[in-house]
Amino acid sequence: MKRLLRTLLAAIGVLGLVMVGAVVYVTTFFDPNDLKPRLIEVVREHSGLELTLDGPLSWSFYPRLGVGVQQAEARLPDQGDDSAPFAALSHAEVSLAFAPLLRGEIAIDGLTLDDLYLDLERDAQGRGNWEVLSERLGERGEQAEAALAPASAGPAPTAGNGLSVALNIASVQVNRGEVHFRDALADRELRLEKLEVSGSNVNPGSAFPLTSSFRLRLHEGLDWQEQASEPRLLSDVSLDTRVNLGLAEGRHVLEGLSLETVNRLAGLDNEQKLNLQGERLVMNLGEGSLQLETGTLDASLNHPRLGEKVLPMTLAFSLDADLAEQSARLRELELTGPDALKLNGNLNLSDLGEAPTYTGQLRLTPLSLRPWLTRLEAMPAMANGQALTDVALTSPVSGDLTRFELAGLTLVLDDATFTGRLAGRFDGGQLAADLQGDRLDLDGYLPPSGAGKDTASSRQLPGIRRAHAEATDALVSASWLSELTLDAHLELGQLRLAGLDFQDVDLTLEGRDGRHRLVNFESSFYEGALAAEGGLDLRESPVRWQLSPSAERVRLESLLEARSEEPAPLSGRFSGEGELTSRGNSLLELRRHLSGRLDARIDEGAFKELNVAEELCTTAATLQGKRLDRDWAEETRFEQIRAGLTLDEGEVQSDNLLVTLPGMRVDGQGRIDLVSEQFDLRAAVRLVSADNAPCEVNPRLARVPLPVRCNGALSGVSSEWCRFDREAFQGTLAGLLRDEATQRAGEKVEERLEGAVEKLDERLGEQAGRELRNALEGLFN
Repeated sequence: MKRLLRTLLAAIGVLGLVMVGAVVYVTTFFDPNDLKPRLIEVVREHSGLELTLDGPLSWSFYPRLGVGVQQAEARLPDQGDDSAPFAALSHAEVSLAFAPLLRGEIAIDGLTLDDLYLDLERDAQGRGNWEVLSERLGERGEQAEAALAPASAGPAPTAGNGLSVALNIASVQVNRGEVHFRDALADRELRLEKLEVSGSNVNPGSAFPLTSSFRLRLHEGLDWQEQASEPRLLSDVSLDTRVNLGLAEGRHVLEGLSLETVNRLAGLDNEQKLNLQGERLVMNLGEGSLQLETGTLDASLNHPRLGEKVLPMTLAFSLDADLAEQSARLRELELTGPDALKLNGNLNLSDLGEAPTYTGQLRLTPLSLRPWLTRLEAMPAMANGQALTDVALTSPVSGDLTRFELAGLTLVLDDATFTGRLAGRFDGGQLAADLQGDRLDLDGYLPPSGAGKDTASSRQLPGIRRAHAEATDALVSASWLSELTLDAHLELGQLRLAGLDFQDVDLTLEGRDGRHRLVNFESSFYEGALAAEGGLDLRESPVRWQLSPSAERVRLESLLEARSEEPAPLSGRFSGEGELTSRGNSLLELRRHLSGRLDARIDEGAFKELNVAEELCTTAATLQGKRLDRDWAEETRFEQIRAGLTLDEGEVQSDNLLVTLPGMRVDGQGRIDLVSEQFDLRAAVRLVSADNAPCEVNPRLARVPLPVRCNGALSGVSSEWCRFDREAFQGTLAGLLRDEATQRAGEKVEERLEGAVEKLDERLGEQAGRELRNALEGLFN
């Protein structure tokens, strides 16, 4: 691009000198058409262009002395006559002020170019058709510089006639210009149409005002005409500035720059307005540099993804660019917008012509994201109404047009602070993170209880739309995760999720090619520890899950109270491990197909508001005709509870439930349906011979179990789950009494049993006691 601009400016300078020479020649010999061969020769000599003048040369004497050219075309050396010209114009005119001629000076009063046309092309190898012109000018660099030197030096005397040339053009006009640029390397075409340029008092030695306007069309694909496709970008551009030209050294300065654009994107009816203001723009083509001081870009964005209203944004910056190296530096960046948006930093850009990349530093001052997400129609329902009201970050940043990396991130998210690295792709196809945080209340950012998943809002965010492309009841986005490359590590001091508190969380995730792994999860959890490994396979449908959880000495009562906010019916230290598998992409499917095994135990615990020893000992004493007179605790302490659980397609079963209590033993079995959440558990408590037995009983009565039954729904009231199983106990006791009566028949035994049954009425209820009495009477009759 540097060589192109330099070539065009040099060509314009040569043409200007040619036009000045034409005026001198006309004023001397008064035969303008005799100038044609000389004009063609000079243009060929300095630029290599083949000039064709199909129209006549004309000139006028008063009130201005001028020369005009009609229908001029210029072709590159290797162009044929049947191809489109490299450059063309329908009319060009140079006029001289008459009064200065009387003083022996040549003062150009005006320069006009009508219907200027330029045809630029770059092939698939990146070579432009203007490079032939550049090489030609390079070969004759010294002659070109000598020809252009007077333009910078000011008035210079000419040989022979004593006239001096003063390059102070009162008016320069380019009307209805058009520039085509076909880029085969990028497979696109750029068109400048309706080009208008106006300058007054054009002088290489001082600044002069310049205005310009044109329409820019950008077409993707060189076959856009055959495809009849609309332009990807249509922009109306206007420029207003003061220019200070340095033609010899190639240093041009634009002061008071104002560039306004009204843009239309393909498929959108709304206009996007951009206005660039610059205090000073320096283009040093000799060094290949570009500098903009105190630039301000005001934008009025109107896009469906940015909300219904026009979004005003302002970017202040300074720019240093190296055109040869295709690099630039944006200094003193400050992006401001509504709702307290303020982003500061700097960026270094490289490979601007081929594959732009960037590095730099960014800092976002604290702001609330809620109004921004609401404006973008991307505000999800959150349990915490104050979530995302205090967000700030600072980090080095790097990346390109497809990816980003925040290598030294410090992120403030409400009352949480994270540090580390975050990287990914803008399309959501890759995510890498290594973050450390002090705390995170994840419940506050999840939908409130009873609220449905609001996928429509989340889909508005770049890179996140793919993650929400599944049905509304999908647990994860299978299509997104199947293409995601994931490498994430998270350390948290505190995490709150589902009403539970985790401490010292360490989480590692990996995934690619449709397979994702929970490499490691470790956490302190209610005075114990949790750990897990797992996997997710999206290569088949339905997706398959695998999890290997383990828990070590978790304080059970604290966990239960955190879940229900009611006194826990059970206490102790819970430990367990297992291997679980399932399939599907919803919670209901996962429950229905959950299979595997779990081995669990509870140590050093107690059943609250229930004393099994009291029930068992009192019943045993009643059967022996005794009465216990002692105080009992309001709970049942136990040494250990063990159970091996087998899971098969959503149903959990256990046949080896074992509870060890002082002087007692509890055996049981049960089942839980995870889909309906219904459960049924039966257990039997027996007295055993031990030093710590709660009471002394007849050895035969040690065979009498105290049955307990727990059933209901997991969502029900836990205090109503378990009860003494009167029916089972009545059946067991009746069998025992039947055996006793057979061995010791007689009136004394019957009287003894009658007394025991009467006392049992108080414990078991009148109806149960009556049924037991009737059964016993039938045995002895």
